[in-house]
Amino acid sequence: MSEMKSSLPGQADDRARADRRLLMAGQGYRSATAHEAAKQEHGPLARFLKSCATGTALATLAWPALAQAEQQAAATAHLFTSSQVIGVSVVIGVISAALLSTLWLVRQRGNLENESREIRSALSDAQQRISQYQALIADKNRRIVIWDGNARPELLGQLPPETGAPQDGEFLAFGLWLKSRSASELEKAIDRLRDEAQSFDMVVETIRDEILEAQGRVSGGRAFVRFVALNNLRAELAELRIERDRLMTSISAFQTMLDAIDMPAWQRDPVGRLTWVNQAYGEAVEARSPQQAINEGREMLTTVARERIRATTTPESPFHDKISTVVHGNRTFFDVVDVRVPGGSAGIAIDVSDIEAVRAELERTLKSHAETLDHLATPVAIFDGDRRLQFYNQAFVALWELDIAFLEGRPDNSELLERLRAAKKLPDQLNWKSWKEAALSVYRALDTQSDLWHLPNGQTLRVFATAHPQGGATWVFENLTEQVDLETRYNTLVKVQGETIDHLSEGVAVFGPDGRIRLSNPAFRALWGITETEAKPGTHIRALGEACAPSYDRPDGWKTFAELITSFDDERRSGQGTLELFSGLVLDYAVIPLPNAQTMLTFVNMTDSVRAERALTEKNEALRKADELKNDFVQHVSYELRSPLTNIIGFTDLLRTPGVGPLTERQAEYIDHISTSSSVLLTLVNDILDLATVDAGIMRLNYADIDLNDLLDDVSMQIADRLHESGVALEITAPAYLGSIVADPQRLKQILLKLLSNAANFSPEGTSISLECHREGTDFVFAVSDRGPGISPDMIATVFDRFATGAKSGKRGGAGLGLSIVDSFVSLHHGDVTIDSEPGKGTTVVCRIPSVDVPHSAAAE
Repeated sequence: MSEMKSSLPGQADDRARADRRLLMAGQGYRSATAHEAAKQEHGPLARFLKSCATGTALATLAWPALAQAEQQAAATAHLFTSSQVIGVSVVIGVISAALLSTLWLVRQRGNLENESREIRSALSDAQQRISQYQALIADKNRRIVIWDGNARPELLGQLPPETGAPQDGEFLAFGLWLKSRSASELEKAIDRLRDEAQSFDMVVETIRDEILEAQGRVSGGRAFVRFVALNNLRAELAELRIERDRLMTSISAFQTMLDAIDMPAWQRDPVGRLTWVNQAYGEAVEARSPQQAINEGREMLTTVARERIRATTTPESPFHDKISTVVHGNRTFFDVVDVRVPGGSAGIAIDVSDIEAVRAELERTLKSHAETLDHLATPVAIFDGDRRLQFYNQAFVALWELDIAFLEGRPDNSELLERLRAAKKLPDQLNWKSWKEAALSVYRALDTQSDLWHLPNGQTLRVFATAHPQGGATWVFENLTEQVDLETRYNTLVKVQGETIDHLSEGVAVFGPDGRIRLSNPAFRALWGITETEAKPGTHIRALGEACAPSYDRPDGWKTFAELITSFDDERRSGQGTLELFSGLVLDYAVIPLPNAQTMLTFVNMTDSVRAERALTEKNEALRKADELKNDFVQHVSYELRSPLTNIIGFTDLLRTPGVGPLTERQAEYIDHISTSSSVLLTLVNDILDLATVDAGIMRLNYADIDLNDLLDDVSMQIADRLHESGVALEITAPAYLGSIVADPQRLKQILLKLLSNAANFSPEGTSISLECHREGTDFVFAVSDRGPGISPDMIATVFDRFATGAKSGKRGGAGLGLSIVDSFVSLHHGDVTIDSEPGKGTTVVCRIPSVDVPHSAAAE
């Protein structure tokens, strides 16, 4: 640098001397021109003209003498005539002038020859100097343009070829070889030079990035512009000057632009003081102008924020972060960028408050959407622009049974498919690579792609894949397994229903809300004697009624059906009834509203049923009458038998008294047999009468408070003889105190005696029967068990039927009315009877008798 500085003045002096030589050459050229003009002024022609002028002046000076001579001649006029006097005067004047001129010319001739020799010598010197000047102007590093009024410009010299300057007349088309800015500025300077004689010095730049110096001057009414190619340091200085101007222009443009935008910007010196701020910064700190903000050091950011920026910013790592501050009384978020430069730092703040609000709202929205998607039953997966997993919901995890750690690692879409394929969760493909490429082509697709995946586990998925405009894609896996299964079952059901309807014996027809038939089965057409064409779908019900008129045309037929099917009532009506066709067929019909405003009309052929019903009605009437006769007969016979039996029993007891007399052993045996048979027959008659009373619905229960312990004592005493006769013992299991129950004492005792007698009859001799009693709430529950042969399963359902007897298994036969009477009396008490028996292990009968709140009488039902 020191060498460059030391050499710079010398080169500047050389350039100055060259410039002075060029200017002196111009001045010499002008002085030579003036000298040449002076020589022309002193040349022979000039001297001749000057001599003529001198002669004329001398003649003029001699004119007064001639005038005086004329006056003298006038005095002697009387001697000559006037014309003679004038002629003589003229001749004398001319001769005098000629003589004087000749004398002067002779004297000047010598002077002219001397001057001519001097002029020729000066002209030779001027021509020599002009040649030198022209040689100097013709230097390849310079070119001069001369304008003389409106004459064509004269070009002198030339510029180096590397500048790209044309050597012909196109040189003056500056826009062809100069950069647009340089050409524009040069043309404006030349216009001012020629119009206003305003000199200029400027540097221009060619399209080849060469630097030229242009100088404009005015001399003698002419305009001169000199172009000089700069070399070495001078060119470098010119380039630096151009670069400086460009930088200043750029800085000015940037500052103007920063003043125009609504973003605070600033520049600081190395110690952190503000050196420049834009208009937005001044407004943010409420300054009247940016300069006031600089002068007063008004800071927009807080001290903490500035310290943070100063601590974290380096030349290699600019500061870029969001900072909040207060502007115009409002909390404002700025996206701040601050860079460190050698001369200090510069920064800009972008107001992102609205963006932050939108981002916060977007985050809340995305979170809400994510929560919503996470609660969906449909699996969803979202991939970003890099095809990595960005979001998945719980249904996605449940569907594919993937490890959460693997999903949290944000796998690539291709990697996810490979993982699912390795786990045998994707459909088997003949060409896996092509299938995967087709699946991943969604990222290049414009429309949503859908496909059906039939998984190895039997599930069916409809997969929707939609590409995002900003990149990435959303995959939705709709599980169609149930839908496909339902659709399959529905189709199967429709086919089954169709086949079923077609093979039903009932006639079926379905009509739409417009009254047109939708479907019908062959049975419908057969019942009404119509063809398939007459009942084809789309046929109106009125036309169908006309086709069916030959079979039935009464008002309660198809006219009623049409009213029910095509009615506009808010509540759709149903209907049913019976039609007897002209052919003798009896049809039961039903009008049934269906969904979708449809109506089904069914016909059942009841001809055989009606005939059978009529026959059964007649038979039932006959049976009812026979049953009435039987009941009347039984009651009549029972009453009729009861009187003789009473007499027989009474006379038998009378014969046993001592007052009648002693009886022989055989007679006493006969009397015992008569008494026993009479008692059995009386019991049977009483049972028949009880059952007849129950069947007639006239039996009344006489409710009373019963002490259950007394009841058991009374029953055990009455059954003792019967048990002794059968060789069977009685075991009673009951709490010490059973309490009381409201029931009919006679009928309850009768139930217990019937059950114990039946158990004793079927129990082997030497065994025992048991009676277990307890209370369940207010209910009295008792169970009678024997150790007899039991009852076969096929006979249990009939043991409570009347006249059902097990005499072949018991010790004594009976009429089979005991358990029937038990069931009837328990039912009258609103209780229930159950029986449990296993062949070979005995039988247990359990009865439950509920207690009523207030004693009353109840009729048998």
